[in-house]
Amino acid sequence: MVGSALVRALEPLGAEVIARTSSELDLRNQAATAAFFHAERPEIVLFAAARVGGIQANISAPAEFLYDNLAMATHAIQAAHDAGCERFVFLGSTCVYPRLAPQPMPETALLTGELEPTNEGYALAKIAGLKLCQFYRQQYGVLFHTLLPNNLYGPGDNYHPERAHVVASLMRRFHEAKEEGRSSVVIWGTGRPLRELLYVDDLASAVLHAATLDDPPDWMNVGSGEEVSVLELAQLVAEVVGFRGKIGTDPSRPDGTPRKAADISLLRSTGWQPRVSLRDGLKQTYEAFLHDRERGLLRSL
Repeated sequence: MVGSALVRALEPLGAEVIARTSSELDLRNQAATAAFFHAERPEIVLFAAARVGGIQANISAPAEFLYDNLAMATHAIQAAHDAGCERFVFLGSTCVYPRLAPQPMPETALLTGELEPTNEGYALAKIAGLKLCQFYRQQYGVLFHTLLPNNLYGPGDNYHPERAHVVASLMRRFHEAKEEGRSSVVIWGTGRPLRELLYVDDLASAVLHAATLDDPPDWMNVGSGEEVSVLELAQLVAEVVGFRGKIGTDPSRPDGTPRKAADISLLRSTGWQPRVSLRDGLKQTYEAFLHDRERGLLRSL
C-alpha cells in the first residue's frame, strides 16, 4: 500500500524509481539485500518495507513481527550505508510510543514508558530501526532519518479477514455483510478507543516533503490531526459501503491502545499539511476495493 502510493507520488516528478516487491527481494536475507544495494547504488531510499497487520495478527505472531521487521530494517540500513546512499527515509509507526503516552503524542515521548502489549514486537523492531538511523547519522554524518505515520489506510491495503488493519477489516466485513443481506455486524472491543487515520497518499506526500529538507529532525510524526472512535469509524465505513444494518460491539475482545493521536506540529512547522479528509479517503479506498475485487487483484495476504 505505502510503496504503491510512493510510486504514484514520484511518477509526475520524473524520478528514476528503483522498486522491488517482497517476492523480488527478501530484505530478511542479508546477502541478497547487500547485493541489491551494491548493484543499484540508489541516491535516496524511501523505506516502506514492513510486515504489518491488525491486533489479531500482532497477537498471534509477535516473534515474526519482531524478527522480520528487525531483519529488514537492519539489513537495509547497513547495506544503504555501505553503498554510499545519500539519504535514507525510514518509515516507522506511532506504535513506537508508550501505551499511555501524553496525547497527542509528541516525538519526545519515545522510550518514556511501556509499550502497548498487543503490538510490542512490531514496535520494538521499528524503534530499533529509528535508533539505528539516528546513530548512523550521528556517527557517520549520513542523512538517515525517520517518519512515524499514524494508522494508515487507502488503495492497495491488505484485506485479509484476520490480519487486516482496522479500516480494511471493517470495509471487507461490511461489504460482505451487505452482499449477504446480513442484519448486523459485530466489531471487536468496546468501540470507545480513539484512532487517528491517515490516507496513504497523504503519507506519500509527507515522505517526499521530508526528503527535501536540508536538516530534518531524527524523527517526526505524520498524521491527519483528526480523531474518531472505533465505533464512529465503523459507522462511517458502513455508510460509505452502503451497509444499513446494526453495528454491535464485543467487549470481550481487546481494544488495543485507548488513544493514539499524533502531535504533528513539528512536521507542520516544516510546511507540510494533510489534504484528504477521512470521508473522502474512505470513499476513494472503497472505490479501489471494488475495482481490485472485481479484477481479482484484492490483496488478502
